[in-house]
Amino acid sequence: MEIIFMGTGTSQGVPMIAHDHDGIDLENPKNWRSRSSIHVIMDGCHIQVDAAQEFRLQCIHNNIRKIDNFVLTHSHADHILGMDDLRRFCDLMGGNSMPIYSTEMGLSRVRDIFPYAIRDKPEFRGYPAFQLKEIPSLLELDAGRIYTTLLPHGRMQVLGLVFEERSSEKKIAYYTDCKEVGPEQRELARSADIVILDALRPNPHPTHMSIEEALETALDIGAPQTYFTHMTFMVDHETYSRQLPQGVSLAYDGLRISL
Repeated sequence: MEIIFMGTGTSQGVPMIAHDHDGIDLENPKNWRSRSSIHVIMDGCHIQVDAAQEFRLQCIHNNIRKIDNFVLTHSHADHILGMDDLRRFCDLMGGNSMPIYSTEMGLSRVRDIFPYAIRDKPEFRGYPAFQLKEIPSLLELDAGRIYTTLLPHGRMQVLGLVFEERSSEKKIAYYTDCKEVGPEQRELARSADIVILDALRPNPHPTHMSIEEALETALDIGAPQTYFTHMTFMVDHETYSRQLPQGVSLAYDGLRISL
């Protein structure tokens, strides 16, 4: 089982436009964060979670050559607007449509933004085609399972995901863009080998977990390894890496982990 952190930044990315970024070392490449998404490989099945505005470049930088299924956690711009570039993977699938899994709200937004892609086959070679599927609480794939839950994110709920590879039974939990992780969601993640949590910034935010809130969640779940993601310019990689306890780390763009 493998996970690739395609991006680990917040909705404005790091560095932000027209901002001096006091307190963050931009000489450290780990502080350059594109918008958040991950790529998970289970027994050879490639699953892309979200597609940021930089999705094309993220695929090139991480040598992504295959996507079998796409999961959209929610419909905010920094998670959905790169989906048009799935067109290349439709080509690589022999001109078939890409299975797109999300909530009813997420799929509705896909229809609104990409009406030309909602079809069984691409209209022409090089065009995208999306096969929309409402994701169940347990999605069974040949390569493994994806358990889904809902997490609070302001006025909406987002998908929390737990991936379980069939052959190894290794698990990865991915909880991005959430204000809190409730008891049910913590229990679902408790058996995971790796837990990934939203950790926006040091000070509180109305729709995201802060570093402190994410750390409390991580310690309660107690996974062997937890990574924080979706971070702003306020989180300097080296500074916070020194402060976090053993087993809790900051993710960074291009981090690749094999289990």
